[in-house]
Amino acid sequence: MKVTRKKIEDRVSHPRLVIQVILCLVAFAANSVFCRQALMEGQIDPESFTMIRLLSGGLFLLMLTKIRNSRLTVGGSWKGGLSLFVYAYLFSIAYVQLGAGMGALILFGAVQVTMFIFSWVQGERFHKRVVIGMLIASSGLFMLLLPGTSSPPWDGALLMTISGVAWGAYSLLGKGAANPLAQTTGNFVRCLPFMLILGTAMLYGNALQISAPGVMYALASGVLASGCGYALWYSTIKHISSQQAATLQLSVPIIASLGGILVLNEPISLHLLLISGIVLGGVAMALLPKRERSESGQKQ
Repeated sequence: MKVTRKKIEDRVSHPRLVIQVILCLVAFAANSVFCRQALMEGQIDPESFTMIRLLSGGLFLLMLTKIRNSRLTVGGSWKGGLSLFVYAYLFSIAYVQLGAGMGALILFGAVQVTMFIFSWVQGERFHKRVVIGMLIASSGLFMLLLPGTSSPPWDGALLMTISGVAWGAYSLLGKGAANPLAQTTGNFVRCLPFMLILGTAMLYGNALQISAPGVMYALASGVLASGCGYALWYSTIKHISSQQAATLQLSVPIIASLGGILVLNEPISLHLLLISGIVLGGVAMALLPKRERSESGQKQ
């Protein structure tokens, strides 16, 4: 058991895994930016954004799965499909009110708590440096809520918190994925019944609004940030501990905030730069491979 845990922990520093992690985190942040950009000017309604995002992501993954292996059956589970749908739908509704960085802060704060609680219940060992790194990163994110930044609307914050719990559950379900691509594809496919219910409800509503830019943002979110990003995340998360996966995602609000500055023209501030340094420093501490004391004594 010790050896296995050590191997899993050391893989975090493997160059290929580092690149995968970076791509995943950028994809998560891109979802926040795409969604906020599409919704803040009313270019598309949350329900339509969610449906286009999940449908396009699912179709893309299904085609990719069949191209790679035409006889491969999709995996996934109904738990995965439901958690993915709840996350995506509430994520879209919440971003009507929340900024890109603030929304990501609430989302991944909830993700972290969810994954750490699960780790504790499952009896996963809490490594001291991971916990310290997590606390440092969390303190940096908490500083975003201190005076100087506007407090988020409580209803938007609540919806994003529930969305974060759902994403935390979705991430944990991926730890046992034998085939990440087939597993992610199956989860997207299992969102269809929930989307049918949502689509039926939309027919009786009058808030439907769709524009070409809104559809493009939803497609980018579905195919690139969600379809590709989530399949890559499922292939990554099984190589790291739940604690590390939770701590890693604490860097997403910083990336999303920077994306908001570049794409949404949100103002840059020294406050944000300082917080970015604190959060990324904490994440780095949590992910540094454990240094063993000299093993020279074990050699001959």
